[in-house]
Amino acid sequence: MPKTPPVSRYYDVLRDEQGVRFISVNVSGLSLLQNPLLNKTTAFTAEERQELGLEGLIPPHVSTFEDQKTRTYMRYQRCGTDLEKHEYLRALQDRNEVLFYAVLEDHLEEMLPIIYTPTVGEAVKTYSSNYRYPRGFTVSAHDIGRVEEMLENVSVNDVRMIVATDSSAILGLGDQGFGGMAISIGKLSLYTAAGGVGPDKTLPVELDVGTNRQDLIDDPLYLGLHEKRMSGPEYDEFLDAFVEAVAYRYPKAIIQWEDFSRGTAFHVLERFRKVIPSFNDDIQGTGAMALAGLMRASRIKGEHLADQVFVVVGAGAAGIGVAMAIRQGLQLEGLTFEEANARVFVVDRYGLLMEGQPDLEVQQLSFVRRKSDLPGWQYAGEYPNLHEVIVNARATALLGFTGVPGLFKRADIETMLASTARPIVFPLSNPSSHVEAQPEDLIRWTDGGAIVASGSPFPDVQYGDQRYPIGQGNNAFIFPGLGFGAITARAREITDNMILAAALSLAEFTAQCSVRHGQDQVYPPISELRELSVHIAVRVVRQAILDGVCAERKVRNLTDEQLEATIRDRAWLPNYLPLRQSARLK
Repeated sequence: MPKTPPVSRYYDVLRDEQGVRFISVNVSGLSLLQNPLLNKTTAFTAEERQELGLEGLIPPHVSTFEDQKTRTYMRYQRCGTDLEKHEYLRALQDRNEVLFYAVLEDHLEEMLPIIYTPTVGEAVKTYSSNYRYPRGFTVSAHDIGRVEEMLENVSVNDVRMIVATDSSAILGLGDQGFGGMAISIGKLSLYTAAGGVGPDKTLPVELDVGTNRQDLIDDPLYLGLHEKRMSGPEYDEFLDAFVEAVAYRYPKAIIQWEDFSRGTAFHVLERFRKVIPSFNDDIQGTGAMALAGLMRASRIKGEHLADQVFVVVGAGAAGIGVAMAIRQGLQLEGLTFEEANARVFVVDRYGLLMEGQPDLEVQQLSFVRRKSDLPGWQYAGEYPNLHEVIVNARATALLGFTGVPGLFKRADIETMLASTARPIVFPLSNPSSHVEAQPEDLIRWTDGGAIVASGSPFPDVQYGDQRYPIGQGNNAFIFPGLGFGAITARAREITDNMILAAALSLAEFTAQCSVRHGQDQVYPPISELRELSVHIAVRVVRQAILDGVCAERKVRNLTDEQLEATIRDRAWLPNYLPLRQSARLK
């Protein structure tokens, strides 16, 4: 049975006879002021106030947009802690989305660590105790037969990007139960601020299947289900129902799977990536981000990716995703699968992934070594530990995804100097309290030789008379542009080649930034995130066309210049549109 498009409940964006865009609103008075997508707070014009029943409900002075931004930023600066700043910005988003995004774009480099990593980790942990205002969509394990019906309660009707999490592996914090909703909200804020996806086209989702944290279950203030996590066939049935309902309610939507536990993350991705256009940011986004940084670091050394030997520590979703991306990048440089695989060593809690270890998962198997693969290696235990892998493999690049603070020791890093004068060291775990090594130590231990990137933002390191930039390996360099490109193409699937195209675009853009700024950079400045996302979106659309998954006919025959112009034109910008009373209110 074909679906009838639902009628907008609150507003429609239209054009008048002169082609000027305006919003036709179906609500007035206090109901309008309580809708963050429509609310201008003190910036409503005198005509809007009279026509829409706002007189007497807001202060009489009509503020300019610039005045509002100044007032908002001044109030933000008075917040005492990063978490207070996060909560202030979230409250602003729940009150006035256009103003929220305008302030965020003006101060993106300063505010990104506040709305996203690392501060969002604290917001996740305190989500239940700080809960104020409903945002997004929550479906619990008790709702498996009612997902489609519940989605009809969502007020926006043309969702294009969904971030959905079951909160089983949030950052380096593990199971956070219902608190993971803060991650979905934060990610989608960046889709808008950095990628140009309209806020009315996004939907954060919490898939509440319970929690294995007994302290949360016992906490009377905890807002999620007070029961153990669903698993097995029941869990699959629950996700099947969710995906089917999304595909019906929002047929143009893309799903980003976020912060699922290691085995579940791969299972969910493979189960649904050809059912509904979707990707996993922890696996694929992290992989693309890390690959781009490694390509840049190799070029800074005057070498190629294929000249490096990689040790990836942590065999969860992020670690295996990065190992896969490195292997794909090595093949792009001409190595065979076997040659590429031989240059990537994955270490987990037992040591190097090896045949016969307990609890090996399907996605890890292609990186498992046999003893016969390690001729001449010397190690004391049953499996080589991290230091022994670095020594025997003659590692030149070391990446961490363990969430274990201080895991990388001085002896490990100094050992790398025997194989390269410029070791690449990326301690990429989040939040910053879980980083495997402090960037300052890495620079000091290598006498300034290390090329360093971290997952959370760290200041540049002053060592001797030289300042060393610390790149921030942030997935925000990938997913906003990837998502907007996939939306523009109306991609039927997010292919591996589209992910690789995003990585290559990031590496190229960073190289251009290095030339412009006169300094070698592993990643670009956060301030250039919006421009980067345009470049990535163009490459992603082009790759979707080449892969035969582009359903948007209007972009198939465009040149790159025309495609870029189209993407810029479609990108949402935080500006107030005129509001007019709809015929329903007259």
